[in-house]
Amino acid sequence: MQRDRTGISDDFVTQIVLRASQDRRVRRFLPGGGRIHLDRRLPFLCVYRQRAGTRDNATEQLISGEAASFVVPGDPRSLVRVRALVRSLVEALSAHFGGFLVLEIWCEPGFEASAGTPYGRAEEALPQKPVFTVVTQKRRTPQKTVEALSKALRRIRVSRQQGETEIAEYAIPHPPMMKPLLLPAEARELRCFCIGLQVRPIYRDPTTQEVFPTVLRSLRRGLGYALKRAFFTFAREHTEIRPQHYYSLGRRSVLKIVWEVDRRLAEIDDSFDLLLQATPVNADSAWHEFKRLRCEKPPPLHYRPLSVDPALLKRDLYDIPVEKIEDPTLAHLFLEKQDALGRKITMLSDVGTMRFLPGSLQVYGAVATPLLSLARQLLQVVPPRSRGGSPGKPLDAKAFAERAREEIEGYRAQYPDFTATVAVRDDIYSGLLVSQGHLLVGKGTRIQAGRVESLLQHEVGTHLITYYNGRAQPLRQLASGLAGYDGLQEGVAVLSEYLVGGLDRSRIRLLAARVLAVEQLLQGASFVDTFHLLNRVYQFSQRQAYTITMRIYRGGGLTKDLIYLQGLSQILDYLQSGGEIGPLITGKIGPDHIPIVRELRLRHVLRPPPLRPRYLDAPGVSGKLDQLRRGRTVLQLLEEITQ
Repeated sequence: MQRDRTGISDDFVTQIVLRASQDRRVRRFLPGGGRIHLDRRLPFLCVYRQRAGTRDNATEQLISGEAASFVVPGDPRSLVRVRALVRSLVEALSAHFGGFLVLEIWCEPGFEASAGTPYGRAEEALPQKPVFTVVTQKRRTPQKTVEALSKALRRIRVSRQQGETEIAEYAIPHPPMMKPLLLPAEARELRCFCIGLQVRPIYRDPTTQEVFPTVLRSLRRGLGYALKRAFFTFAREHTEIRPQHYYSLGRRSVLKIVWEVDRRLAEIDDSFDLLLQATPVNADSAWHEFKRLRCEKPPPLHYRPLSVDPALLKRDLYDIPVEKIEDPTLAHLFLEKQDALGRKITMLSDVGTMRFLPGSLQVYGAVATPLLSLARQLLQVVPPRSRGGSPGKPLDAKAFAERAREEIEGYRAQYPDFTATVAVRDDIYSGLLVSQGHLLVGKGTRIQAGRVESLLQHEVGTHLITYYNGRAQPLRQLASGLAGYDGLQEGVAVLSEYLVGGLDRSRIRLLAARVLAVEQLLQGASFVDTFHLLNRVYQFSQRQAYTITMRIYRGGGLTKDLIYLQGLSQILDYLQSGGEIGPLITGKIGPDHIPIVRELRLRHVLRPPPLRPRYLDAPGVSGKLDQLRRGRTVLQLLEEITQ
């Protein structure tokens, strides 16, 4: 049996080809740092060859997340065995698909620094733009594939700089100073095309070879999408398969490290509830004290003792090896989540201090000028004391909790794992809060009869549904919430109120007032100043003005309440652009995650959600959604509600 230092024996080649031909996953590590990963039977292979005596971990990472990749060890004596493996794979898979593509990647040689500047010239001291050269074979080029690749590469942005691409024709496309993996005659015989991709290594310092991790991650993710677009075009032009989408050519199998990272992030996320921690336990008695003092002194607000140690949580958080994840899309999601959790843990330790507000700005943001303008317009247009819905007898906390339990039981009949509970809490002043998949109702809560259905759809039909749909996914982050999910989540929740006819003028006025109160906080207004503005100028009742102000000033300054009106505006824009509700209920996701959810669904990483909100099947909802897709602003929505 022939064998060399790469570990590529005849038996090894036979096993790899057999598993690939049977549409089975292949993942083998080779001596010297090589690795072959075949997610399943596919009509392409990405190749990176290490150079003898060196290990360019950064460049090989550019293909490590692809569904079919081969990192070739740098021992030049292995070329014969490597060629045998590549030829055997191509022969077997080309026969199945009717064609095959080998794409070999390498970094641009000779990209060295001159004395005095990191990149050779003073004007190049700033971050470099991504530059690519697509190398094709003369007289035998998959033209549309090359065009698709070049176009996609030009769309890549790194450090705010657009990609630049050129196309070069060589007799044989292969890395400089290396021999080809397949000779032209062999490739033609096997119905295989070969393309080379030369990448400028902007992800490392040419003098010190120090790698820039954020640049590498950004380039790697953009390059992954570009490669899949090329593979998609190639498959449709030169093979017998017709992929549904270029996303569907990504990885389907998920490595163990992904499950470990997902589990550890979710465990940290589940170990605390920032909103509950920042909600005063004495809000009711503080209101009475505030009123006794003629509303001229800010009430003392008290918070729950921390049941976790923020320092230990952070230590555990940043010990999670997200950098080991090969899949660029999943790595991106987890890095975002790791960063968001770090910021929330800092807020957790800062509850009740002046440091809390800067953390809130990082997590939830500030009031953008267009949002502030909209809030002021709404407060001008909607008269004070606006009423909506049927008068009816208000429901107290216990009565509403019972209605919520009935709603939950209806969903549990569809999906037994919908195990949400409802609890009336003495330590919550009033209002509703979803925490860890359960609905908490403040003991002082009183809900007008006309608002009951809309709040059921807001809390149960949106927040609980997305939590349990997320729990049904392999990735626990969909239940915990991806980074920055709050705005879109609340936008969908407010939209659900509108769809069931429960979004009245007073509710919209309340959402606008919250935005104005956040702006007051950020402009340095005191609790008392903001209270008086809402009560005297905008004529909210004293109790309403106190509740709005307390929600904004709690913890030291929580800007989260701006996201309700902001989220509603976002969801209206999304629907007008042709967006569907379906992806939004897969779990707790943000606007930037909508295409990622679609990608992971097409890659079979995510499953269809088991629960569908009841409000989507309510009478007239389909017509309302059609109207929204034709274009509606919040002001136009208000006019419709007012009629």
